[in-house]
Amino acid sequence: MTTTPPIAKIIAKELEIHGHKRIDNYYWLNNPENPEVIDYLKAENVYLDTVLGHTKQIQDQLFAEIKGRIKEQDESVPYKLDDYFYYTRYEVGKEYAIYCRKKGTLEAAEEIILDGNELAKGHSYFSLGGLQVSYHQDTIAYAVDTVSRRIYTLYFKNLTTGETLTDVITNATGNMAWANDNKTIFYSRQDPQTLRSDKIFKHTLGTDSSEDELIFEEKDETFNTGVYRTKSKKYMVITSSSTLTTEAQILEANLPHEKFKLFLPREREHEYGIDHIGDKFYIRTNWQARNFRMMEVAENQTTDKAMWKEVIAHRDHVLFEGFEIFKNFLVLEERKEGLMNLRVIKNDKTEHDVDFGEPTYAAGTGVNLDFDTNILRYGYTSLTTPTSTFDYNMETKEKTLLKQQEVVGGTFNTENYQSERIYATAADGTKIPISLVYRKGTPKDGSAPLYQYAYGSYGYSMDAGFSSGRLSLLDRGFIFAICHIRGGEEMGRYWYEDGKLLKKKNTFTDFIACSEHLIKEKYTSATRLVANGGSAGGLLMGAISNMRPDLYSIIVADVPFVDVITTMLDESIPLTTGEFDEWGNPKEKEYYDYMLSYSPYDNVEAKAYPTMLITTGLHDSQVQYWEPAKWVAKLRTLKTDHNLLILKTNMEAGHGGASGRFEALKEVALEYAFIFDVLGIKAY
Repeated sequence: MTTTPPIAKIIAKELEIHGHKRIDNYYWLNNPENPEVIDYLKAENVYLDTVLGHTKQIQDQLFAEIKGRIKEQDESVPYKLDDYFYYTRYEVGKEYAIYCRKKGTLEAAEEIILDGNELAKGHSYFSLGGLQVSYHQDTIAYAVDTVSRRIYTLYFKNLTTGETLTDVITNATGNMAWANDNKTIFYSRQDPQTLRSDKIFKHTLGTDSSEDELIFEEKDETFNTGVYRTKSKKYMVITSSSTLTTEAQILEANLPHEKFKLFLPREREHEYGIDHIGDKFYIRTNWQARNFRMMEVAENQTTDKAMWKEVIAHRDHVLFEGFEIFKNFLVLEERKEGLMNLRVIKNDKTEHDVDFGEPTYAAGTGVNLDFDTNILRYGYTSLTTPTSTFDYNMETKEKTLLKQQEVVGGTFNTENYQSERIYATAADGTKIPISLVYRKGTPKDGSAPLYQYAYGSYGYSMDAGFSSGRLSLLDRGFIFAICHIRGGEEMGRYWYEDGKLLKKKNTFTDFIACSEHLIKEKYTSATRLVANGGSAGGLLMGAISNMRPDLYSIIVADVPFVDVITTMLDESIPLTTGEFDEWGNPKEKEYYDYMLSYSPYDNVEAKAYPTMLITTGLHDSQVQYWEPAKWVAKLRTLKTDHNLLILKTNMEAGHGGASGRFEALKEVALEYAFIFDVLGIKAY
């Protein structure tokens, strides 16, 4: 076996727009039907196995170590839906969840609804999605994907007889919702090429799905559509949404064969979401409210904005993210100074915040189906606290811990770890929060290895949650850092707006500023710094590798979006048209020029790069495999260093990697073994 990396052949393709020409030598890799493409990807995998072959034993030990912290025989906290308690459980040695329920009381006999392990038999990849119980709870609809391209087949099971029905719906998204007649279900389908969710159909049990009625088609290629039923169970809602704009249609769930009516017509840059409780619709909206506010409107009148009444006002420094409504309480999910806050408001207008007591954490409401209750179920975790489920008495403020993720093996003690929240300063003076965790006693003299993670796109906030797998880093002296950079929404809506479109480079320079600060404050050094990001966070990794390769010892880019210009010019590729409001449309020269200035693939040049591990999935529906493959091929040709550059392609999976509860841990073990090997850290 050779340790010489594979070199992809060069077939120059000229690409021209706005009078500007680009030469793409590896455009030919965009063809999974070409045997040469598959051979190249396999050759890269062989190269990986060769250069990391000496770490195989370490990988196996790390896999056993990480898996060994997970309680194999486990069960979720049950939640009550009408007459039944629903929960999932896992059995020793099995990869997939078993879905169960008990009628009336938790002491009742268990009824297995679905066994993921049985459904997964014979498939190298398996994903169960969109599980929905009918109104009378005697039929279940569920979605199965065995390719990892997020194209699902819908099946139905009679929960009384255990019989799988003959109704089968192919090529669906997995999004579906039952009407109240117990036999009508609405579901969404995607365009077979772009995978944009663009159609809502109606299916009646016992009929041929080929005759299902098309209820709505979203013709605007920048929008996606979906369907759900409100908390009150009274209304079906069809949503159309783009990055910046929303539109909803409603229909009484008791009248599934009537026509949906518009709730509020779409308006550019107006985002809103609705739920129904009692006799009112409640609306989370950014109409005249950059950080969103809450409105209400009675269901028996027009839902035009002129009739809306304000419930929760807009605030400049608090992002309103969600809500739960109860008979006597309103609970708000709010983000303040980068942290999630739960605010409880009683009907008498008195209010209080749930106290979490840690400097950095993640929290959010859980499954709250009961309207007439004073108990709020919420989830909580932090960098040092395993994922926990609480019931919270909104009247007495008493917390009841129902379940905390058990870290088995007997070695974990939360008191052995320390979390911090610090701030780096960006070039424009903006303070960038960083959440840190490390084992107590870890030196802060620049000698510690540090694993720096961020995402920074789509307004997705990266909360500081617990990971039992991460302990394999912390217990070997690593500091772990989450950088809350612009492009996320941690500090409010403006935080997102300052990291997108023509301000996208703030995302990259924020991450670099965090790295510089961590080095300056002696949390680590450039020779011990590992950077990681995935998907749009992989774009971040590509950008920093071009901008400041000297700052990092290792860069790990998972399923990275790196060929920005070519992808955003190809509207046949999944997700492209819906992303113009995030990245810009390169058919407009201003956006083309700006995107070209940071696109990782287009900016690879002859210079030294860090050691790099890049991953992808052959069936990835979000970032097509050829983006990382082309990037690696170009890097191999141009980079001037002798550092390892490795491409790992999962030939059986897509964007989320391997399926199954434990199989994905092998990918984590490989990454950690790679990092330890490069940094010279003795794993055992």
